[in-house]
Amino acid sequence: MSQHNKTDAVERPVNFIRNIINDDLANHKYERVQTRFPPEPNGYLHIGHAKSICLNFGLAEDYQGFCNLRFDDTNPSKEDLEYVEAIQKDVAWLGFEWHGEPKYSSNYFDQFYAYAVELIEKGLAYVCFLNAEEARAYRGSLTEPGKDSPYRNTSPEENLALFTKMKQGEFKEGECVLRAKIDMASSFMCLRDPALYRIRFEHHHQTGDVWCIYPMYDFAHCLSDAIEGVTHSLCTLEFQDNRRLYDWVLAHLNDFNRPDRPHQYEFSRLNLEYTVMSKRKLHQLVDDHLVSGWDDPRMPTISGLRRRGYTPASLRDFAERIGISKVDSMTGMDILEAAVRDDLNKVAPRSMAVLDPVKVVIENFEGEPLSIQAPVHPQNEAMGKREIFFGRELYIDRADFLEEAPNGKYQRLALNKEVRLRNAFIVKGERVDKDAEGNVTTIYCTYDPETLGKKPADGRKVKGVIHFVEASKALPAVFRIYDRLFTVENPVKADNFESVINTESLVVKQGFVEPGLDNSDPEKAYQFEREGYFCRDNQSGNIQVYNRTVPLRDTWSKK
Repeated sequence: MSQHNKTDAVERPVNFIRNIINDDLANHKYERVQTRFPPEPNGYLHIGHAKSICLNFGLAEDYQGFCNLRFDDTNPSKEDLEYVEAIQKDVAWLGFEWHGEPKYSSNYFDQFYAYAVELIEKGLAYVCFLNAEEARAYRGSLTEPGKDSPYRNTSPEENLALFTKMKQGEFKEGECVLRAKIDMASSFMCLRDPALYRIRFEHHHQTGDVWCIYPMYDFAHCLSDAIEGVTHSLCTLEFQDNRRLYDWVLAHLNDFNRPDRPHQYEFSRLNLEYTVMSKRKLHQLVDDHLVSGWDDPRMPTISGLRRRGYTPASLRDFAERIGISKVDSMTGMDILEAAVRDDLNKVAPRSMAVLDPVKVVIENFEGEPLSIQAPVHPQNEAMGKREIFFGRELYIDRADFLEEAPNGKYQRLALNKEVRLRNAFIVKGERVDKDAEGNVTTIYCTYDPETLGKKPADGRKVKGVIHFVEASKALPAVFRIYDRLFTVENPVKADNFESVINTESLVVKQGFVEPGLDNSDPEKAYQFEREGYFCRDNQSGNIQVYNRTVPLRDTWSKK
């Protein structure tokens, strides 16, 4: 069951998978719904996996069923316990709980072996000694049928002996494989005698060195589902043809050739603008040091989005917004940003931060800084008040000042022009100091002490509000401004996707935040007024480092 608030099934948008489940339950095909989320532990989860997580766990919850977390760990050469631990952490962070203990395909290796023996005994599998190049040639193409392997008609008895030798490590890696005997002329390439087992002399993170033969993913996947009692095996459209092999394996085994065995259904994968979802490409970004790691906030990984400031609720909402269908399409980044913006707008405390500071001196202010009570959230009084300060020296953002106001619509600070400081007083620009290059270093102002929370007594109109922090109590902070990682909408189409990486995808600024953020928690979200939504970086230690999650308004359509 999930950790977030339950939602009745009737409140969910209808989709073809729910229609199938409703029919299956109405026809008593299954007594209950059993799903699973089956990642391979060969990388970190990304936002496409989040869509699948929300679907599988959400369906189990809505239909009062179960959802397993199962690691399809059949290729030890690419797997690592780091990924196992990260995947569990990501699923839990999203707000879901799996049924029982985490499962592993490797838990069933003995059963897989027995089922492979059953296929051999039935004359439906054989040991093949074609090398990789020969196997490709014999396989044929999309327009030409394949040719039978010269080992295809070996007797079941001989194949059993050969398979036993494979298990005992008597053949070299790559010397032979166990193949299903299906149809070398099939229009579906996956049915042209696919490999079921291969030899790998690799240490396995769960089984150690017990095995030197490992089942292929397609063989292990359907068997794991069947062993666990999965009813609806949900995967993305690229596995559509593989469903034929999924069904073939289960239909030819005595234990699973029955109506209530698992059935596979495919839905469209998530394709998100300006990102890549391929694990191979994500590995490449990390391995080539083009990002700082799997949790780099520019990555589409769940850990990267978490570090950037996305919330579990926003990702679940995003999955709900994009829905489930069989149509491949490109999802706009604006939909993802809208989901997190809508969530943070309700829950993020307000604060002030100056990202590009310039000093302001209030010449007619004397004494210690004043303490001012400001709302934590302007639309939620229950969140209380926060303490800000106003004093003789302040910082404002450099972009909020011009020596000469360009027109009557300019609503920021200028010489001989007034503006209100957020939650504080009205100030007027008087004069400036500049450095040798002509850059403004200090802005001198006066303030109207009667305007704290009030309009000017003389009725004069003051347009514009800018944010600030009081200098003596301000905390130095680092701000990481993130943009899209790639410069083109679909980087996968580029000849070399690394060539379209956005060199401006990370801009680092040095500035200040309110003193109340001194003890802010890692991943704590804030709306820095007029700047956007930020979160405290979860790896910054005692240093004030804030990652921008999203601007206050949609900017993607303008780029």
